[in-house]
Amino acid sequence: MRYIAYVGNLTRLAVELVNGDEPSELRREFFRQHRVTEPDPEGLDGLLPALRDAVAAVADGGPSEPVNLLLGRFPPEIYVSEHDGDGPHLHFARDGEDAVHWLGRGCAAALAHVLCGDPDVTVGRCRARDCPRFFVDDSRNRSRRFCSNACASRTTVAAHRARRREGG
Repeated sequence: MRYIAYVGNLTRLAVELVNGDEPSELRREFFRQHRVTEPDPEGLDGLLPALRDAVAAVADGGPSEPVNLLLGRFPPEIYVSEHDGDGPHLHFARDGEDAVHWLGRGCAAALAHVLCGDPDVTVGRCRARDCPRFFVDDSRNRSRRFCSNACASRTTVAAHRARRREGG
């Protein structure tokens, strides 16, 4: 696994958790690969508010304080791993660790990298009206504005209807 893929995947995991999405294949594979038992929703209660604040700060380009608070609560334990046969790469938490601490350490470190300008990972906030979701922008020119096609379509239709009302 390339290091940037690790940072990007942890960022995707943070966004997925904050959005309250059903566990994705990425999430299940990450937990399996790192021998971490996925916590039940109640187990995440102590992590999610701080994680949500940190993701929001990254999506908005700052301030850094929410990310620093998350790093303070879940300080990364950086070490070199060779678990997947793809060469050595950094990890931010020990395999097999308690799930909440593993998530907190990994997501905090990844979000810190992104906030500090990691050029390969961009977090955005959905611009659809009344949508609180975030997304990781994988588009070529980092121009994504919506968390899903549904939000993009809903916004486009609303704008079209508003223009028709104004025009007659």
